[in-house]
Amino acid sequence: MASSSTFTATDGDAYERQMGRWSRRLAEPFLDFAGPVGEGERILDLGCGTGSLTLALARRSVTARVCGLDFSPAYVEYARRRVGDDPRIGFQVGDACAMPFPEASFDRVLSLLVLHFVPRTPDAVAEMRRVARPGAVVAAAVWDARGGFVANRVFFDTAAAFDPQADAARARNFTRPMTRPGELAAAWRTAGFQDVRDTALTVRMDYADFEDYWQPLLGRQGPAADYVASLDAAALGRLREHIRRAYLDGEPDGPRSYAATAWAVRGVTPG
Repeated sequence: MASSSTFTATDGDAYERQMGRWSRRLAEPFLDFAGPVGEGERILDLGCGTGSLTLALARRSVTARVCGLDFSPAYVEYARRRVGDDPRIGFQVGDACAMPFPEASFDRVLSLLVLHFVPRTPDAVAEMRRVARPGAVVAAAVWDARGGFVANRVFFDTAAAFDPQADAARARNFTRPMTRPGELAAAWRTAGFQDVRDTALTVRMDYADFEDYWQPLLGRQGPAADYVASLDAAALGRLREHIRRAYLDGEPDGPRSYAATAWAVRGVTPG
């Protein structure tokens, strides 16, 4: 199952510190865009991670049932602990490109910050359509890695300026599938969804100080942390100083707020 994702996902606590706090923030405007949740709906959260979108869905409907699917056993276990014994919610390990569900299993299929880490994205989108019932809303969002993800650019642009290895990592990160303008909508139309709409959603990433920005990068979750983990002690110290200077940006250490924009798409399964 790991072959269907390029995201290093081994520690739920570390993910929460690095990205979970921001996926919680993005979940709300994403759900607003995807449309109101009907009572009694069965909903799939594809690539549920540590459960942020699943919990946001559960707050919006007391009768909807949500199934979270993720390729990472560590994230699924974290999500289960986080949710507790809520009977409306379940999590399981599975592959976005070969989901363990029959056709037309769900009234709504959602995916937040996942598809750009799936190398065979068309297979995952086809699976999203397969498991959605006729007339179901299918929606997804991914970061605008190149043009709208400021905190990520601060890191990769700074590192790439003095390390060819970081330059290569930046190239991989900024050319992931579905991250360019219009790509999600084009994929939805190719898959045969109807009433396709797309938009950009922007939240803020607010950091208390440099350590709040830096420490999560040591948690070995995701592309930036993958690069950090590859460095020896001397190179890591050099990187930290360069990133610190970029974060301070002419002012004393303290709070910083960066815009983070995601592309989002929604469509309706035919029939």
